[in-house]
Amino acid sequence: MNIKCLLATWLVLANCTILAHAQSIHINPKGNDKNPGTKEKPVASLEAARSLVRKYKKAKGLPNGGINVVLHEGIYDLQQSFLLTEEDGGKKDAPIIWSAAKGEKVSITGGKTIQPEKFKHITDENILKRLDKNAANNVLQADLRAEGIKNFGNHRQYGHALPVVPATLELFYKGEPMTLSRYPNKGAMKIGKVADPGSVPRTGDKSNRGALFAYTDMRHKKWAGQNNLWIQGTLNYGFGDDYNPIEFIDTIAGQVKLKKPHIYGVAAGKDFQEYVAINILEELDSPGEWYIDETSGILYFWPPTDLKDALIQVSMLEDPIIAMEGAEYLQLKGLTVEAGRGIGIYIERCNHTLVVGCTVRNVGTSGIFMGQGAKLLDENSSVDDYVGEPQSRQIGSFQNHMYRYSTWNRKAGSNNGVLSCDVYNTGSGGIFISGGDKKTLTKGNSYAENCRVYNYTRRNKFTWAGIRVDGCGNRISHNEIFNSDWHGIFVHGNEHIFEYNYIHDVTLNSNDTSPWYIGRNPSDRGNIIRYNYLDNCGNPNRMTMGIYCDDSSSDVYVYGNVFNNMKTDHGVLFSNAGWHLVMKNNIVINPIAHTAVVSASYYTWAAPQAAQMYGKGGLLRKRLEEDVNFRSPPYSTRYPELLPYLDELVEGKEWQGMRSRGNMLEGNLIVGGPENPIKLLGGQYAQMDGKNNWVTKEDPGFVDIKNRNFNLKPDAKVYKMIPGFQPIPFDKMGTYKDQYRK
Repeated sequence: MNIKCLLATWLVLANCTILAHAQSIHINPKGNDKNPGTKEKPVASLEAARSLVRKYKKAKGLPNGGINVVLHEGIYDLQQSFLLTEEDGGKKDAPIIWSAAKGEKVSITGGKTIQPEKFKHITDENILKRLDKNAANNVLQADLRAEGIKNFGNHRQYGHALPVVPATLELFYKGEPMTLSRYPNKGAMKIGKVADPGSVPRTGDKSNRGALFAYTDMRHKKWAGQNNLWIQGTLNYGFGDDYNPIEFIDTIAGQVKLKKPHIYGVAAGKDFQEYVAINILEELDSPGEWYIDETSGILYFWPPTDLKDALIQVSMLEDPIIAMEGAEYLQLKGLTVEAGRGIGIYIERCNHTLVVGCTVRNVGTSGIFMGQGAKLLDENSSVDDYVGEPQSRQIGSFQNHMYRYSTWNRKAGSNNGVLSCDVYNTGSGGIFISGGDKKTLTKGNSYAENCRVYNYTRRNKFTWAGIRVDGCGNRISHNEIFNSDWHGIFVHGNEHIFEYNYIHDVTLNSNDTSPWYIGRNPSDRGNIIRYNYLDNCGNPNRMTMGIYCDDSSSDVYVYGNVFNNMKTDHGVLFSNAGWHLVMKNNIVINPIAHTAVVSASYYTWAAPQAAQMYGKGGLLRKRLEEDVNFRSPPYSTRYPELLPYLDELVEGKEWQGMRSRGNMLEGNLIVGGPENPIKLLGGQYAQMDGKNNWVTKEDPGFVDIKNRNFNLKPDAKVYKMIPGFQPIPFDKMGTYKDQYRK
């Protein structure tokens, strides 16, 4: 052996010896990747620490108690995803933990920091003339190209039933997202008279024609002739969001022409048919707004406060900031993950991984995403003729793929947890929990617990909920979800448990939405909603629901929850033709509508769709017969009540599933609202039985109703009025204190 080989062997052995005694590896932005990773001599990068972990495991195996990779205070900007794989996992009694040092703030970003001194006053008179006087005095500029930033991203259409795409470059100031210049600053503009709704992809129209409609705000005249103008809004149905480019503005006719079709075509006349205009320099007119001139690379920004010592970041990375794939017994602990254009933390094919005490914020798509997304293979396909395939590390056409393949096992793994995390300011939903297998009814046992999720629909809206879950046998508990115009929880799959959550101030400005949603698959059974507190949800001027068991949903058990101030005009529990929906032992306070509303929808507004849903080749028939084969185990033995669902009543016209059955409202305390707590829509086939419910205008025995303490006193009158009524653990609902949440 020559001298060089001897020296190399000695260095490797020496390095392993140091690590063997330490059982920990330290990272510090001021360190050096050639260091051994001790506290005194830390490495500087996550990649170097990962390499040391792998070397340690290969040389020594895992020590008792595992390995703790300690990140010391600082900002770690990543140029590519930080990937942890099978090589980086631990064991049950020896996990590998990537944690922030105690009391130190660690930020892992997919972005780049811009120093405050890089922002200067505008001197270009042409730019100053385009801004109003107040803005011209306050807007500053920074040269991004001089900072080495050349990729600003591409504006692309996204929205309901379209692929989720990474954001363009976004700006974050002191940990908050700033607003790409828009009009109006608050509210939205109504769509005027529609001359041409454009093509309608949802019905198979492939002509790819954008709509033409009248504008209702004369501000449009100011934007005529500009490029790269976009609108975002609900352009037909109140659940169908769209981000769509403007082709031109005709100031003579007073019309807007869109480049791309909206999935349902554009319509006008309803309160929710509205939009905002985005990416217009002239509308940079208030603190917190910004705009990029992509030709010059100049960022224009109106800082909301004095720039001195401010943290200013722009997002760069389109891939997940951190990705865990194929790992076991791996933990991320106490980290802040932020400033990316795509997903914050991605988890696939993992078991027993844990994201604990972390903050995930300011990302362009989802905060924490378990399981694969999907790639659209035919851009001309829509929802019903969707063609795609699963893909890793991108969300893409997740929504359409799940709609087409309802038993899709997204390969998330099992027993993965998100615990005591804060997830907010995300573009396309907060936390996505997946695990188990719907087809075999194998439980995943993955969970989101004690998390706070809010401001989670900055970009994509409908279905991109605070927490979304699919698979089988997962748990959503003790979370607080709030501050959204759209859904709180969105559900696919079977036998999930939703307990002790606090959901408030959601579905505030959308239509046909709810705090909790499941729909369009009667094989999604066994879901339990218990001991949750829902407060101040809905909008009395829109079509909103509380627990929304949409088209043909079945077997949802709603027990021991508290619903307060529900501004849901379609009820606290709403169903279209649902089966086996039970609402029992709940407290409902001051509802504006009935507690339970059931619609015989296939005999009214959805009658033309009946054969398309239940007949040969129908959506529900496919989901029951092909996707899960509900007449054979495990479905036939687990859910025998479902067996008559497709039995024919009138040849080619009516099937059993069209007629609600097995629904019960029993033993609920209802304070206020209509005297009859049940409303049936559409005739005799809308079924919901009622039993032992007490509707009252008086205080039934709350500890302090004025201060919204809805615990019941031991001698509360409700116990006499509803035999067998059980106390509800109101104090346990919501987040709890632990070492991460004080």
